[in-house]
Amino acid sequence: MSGAALGLEIVFVFFLALFLLHRYGDFKKQHRLVIIATLLAWYLCFLIVFILPLDVSTTIYNRCKLAVNSSPAESNGSYVTLAPSKQKCFKPWSYIPNGIMPIFWRVVYWTSQFLTWILLPFMQSYARSGGFSITGKIKTALIENAIYYGTYLLIFGAFLIYVAVNPNFNLQWNQLQTIGIAAANTWGLFLLVLLLGYGLVEIPRSHWNGAKRGYLLMKTYFKAAKLMTEKADAEENLEDIMEEVRKVSESIKYNHPLRKCVDTILKKCPTEYQERMGRNMDDYEDFDERQNSYPSEKSLVKLHKQVIYSVQRHRRTQVQWQILLEQAFYLEDVAKNETSATRQFVHTFHSQEPENKIIQYFYTPTVEWYWECLLRPWFYRVLAVVLATFSVIVVWSECTFFSTQPVLSLFAVFIQLAEKTYNYIYIEMACFLTIFFLSICVYSTVFRIRVFNYYYLASHHQTDAYSLLFSGMLFCRLTPPLCLNFLGLTHMDATISHKNTQPTAYTSIMGSMRVLSFIADGFYIYYPMLVVILCIATYFSLGTRCLNLLGFQQFMGDSEMTSDLIDEGKELIRREKRKRQRQEEGENRRREWKERYGNRDDSTRNRTVHTDQKESSFTETNANRPLSKYTRSNGRTERDRIELLQDAEPLDFNADSVNDDPLELDSGRYQPGGRYLSMSRSKIFDDV
Repeated sequence: MSGAALGLEIVFVFFLALFLLHRYGDFKKQHRLVIIATLLAWYLCFLIVFILPLDVSTTIYNRCKLAVNSSPAESNGSYVTLAPSKQKCFKPWSYIPNGIMPIFWRVVYWTSQFLTWILLPFMQSYARSGGFSITGKIKTALIENAIYYGTYLLIFGAFLIYVAVNPNFNLQWNQLQTIGIAAANTWGLFLLVLLLGYGLVEIPRSHWNGAKRGYLLMKTYFKAAKLMTEKADAEENLEDIMEEVRKVSESIKYNHPLRKCVDTILKKCPTEYQERMGRNMDDYEDFDERQNSYPSEKSLVKLHKQVIYSVQRHRRTQVQWQILLEQAFYLEDVAKNETSATRQFVHTFHSQEPENKIIQYFYTPTVEWYWECLLRPWFYRVLAVVLATFSVIVVWSECTFFSTQPVLSLFAVFIQLAEKTYNYIYIEMACFLTIFFLSICVYSTVFRIRVFNYYYLASHHQTDAYSLLFSGMLFCRLTPPLCLNFLGLTHMDATISHKNTQPTAYTSIMGSMRVLSFIADGFYIYYPMLVVILCIATYFSLGTRCLNLLGFQQFMGDSEMTSDLIDEGKELIRREKRKRQRQEEGENRRREWKERYGNRDDSTRNRTVHTDQKESSFTETNANRPLSKYTRSNGRTERDRIELLQDAEPLDFNADSVNDDPLELDSGRYQPGGRYLSMSRSKIFDDV
């Protein structure tokens, strides 16, 4: 089993990162370099989290061997026996031979640092660039990152000059490398504590609120109102950008030098806009015949960048709106089925995606009713209590991990108790659960956070390239200080435990932080205590209240604005539900008509064909006779058949006005101006 556990985890973590990237990214539409760079960043960060428990168990076994070798001992198979006390040092099942872990950590760490500080920032600017060639995009990316890279070079150069001039400093390459690592970890720890303080409170609270059906439904209505506003804004923005593209396309003709740039922009536009612009092209006109002012290449680059952003935003809001509708319909179904006497879950709408037959066989309507209406709320409550307990242990350990006599950190107590009995399975499970919970608190905050519309991780393949690269950059900066913080909580870091013992392979590549004593003995120990203040602020929703005061609507139960948005969202969901019901009723009527009159329709079609053959033969023999009456009769029969099949839906007398056309509603209520009929008629967003 030597090294087998390491190989299995390497393969498992790769597929885990690939699955998450497939959920948020789009392999078909996004550039391959963006996918590869993001996958590599996520993979390396997840790999550190999963491999670190193996490093801890291997280090404990190596410490045992050193203790045994320092006393008279005798070898016995797979373990070493200490002669005086007959103590046994069992080799763990996941033992990794000496020399592998230092090389592994060195490759993983420095690759992740190269990604987060050099490659990913450059690729962010490259992905957002509106250039029409690779050279133009690289030039734009270098210009945007000149200040970013120049600042680091200036600081590093000033530090080197100071060390060279001051005779009191005699730094070697290893010490200089340690200073760079300490600077990167300090920046990461500063952001880590902020994200951790939010996640430790919000994750248990979100699971506790997940057991409240009314709470989830109200929050879904609130999200629907906000998302409709964002969706309408995205549609208006896309219409404005497409109008600019149309003007540019009409002014720059086929033989203009910049026509290739315009064609590149047109390829990024939606299909319906491309067809509309293609019909208005006058390619026979030369651009030299009229002395008009043409846009420059710089303005076309800017327009290209705006088109990419607006199309991506419009597509994302459309998909998110459909997902939110499904969620709202499902929560309303759960609320209705809670009082069902038959104890069978009944859906208002059938699933649009085909269900798996195996899942459908076991997950029957009765099982679904018991899970959704009875078991799931209690499961979420129990899970919330367990997560809250973990959060309390983490907060206590963050405030007391610097104390070694006595040991107050609960994680250090658990590991030391298991170390005495050399229970490696328990050690690895305890380490994995601890670092996994810390990673969930930090990474989930990264997935939830939203910086206006520039950084936003959206599921169902709706995340843009810039946000994917930014998330990979954050993961690479947060994971190393997260692991160092975990080793400090468990007293596996010699800097914290103040013991002259063998360090883990991970801390050995970090170097001795004693080079910067004010960081090792000050910032690393006392700054994590700030997590207590952040947890209190998150518990009382101080950040949410501040954002609400600044004009960013947040879900707050005691806010009048929240109540208004809930009412608006409820009305939007009701309209979409009524619209979908009419669509399903129309499809059912058409299906019934085809099943009932399908054979008669086929016989009518056969008679029509036979009549046409007779008329054609009669026409050949009587070429001088007019053909109008036969043609009119045949066309009328075909028209009547089409009108019978096109069954118009009945009027909805509960609608906002009697003038609503049901056929127009079935077409999606989409107007050429980019608005829905519900918005243009009821004007529910006039007061927002």
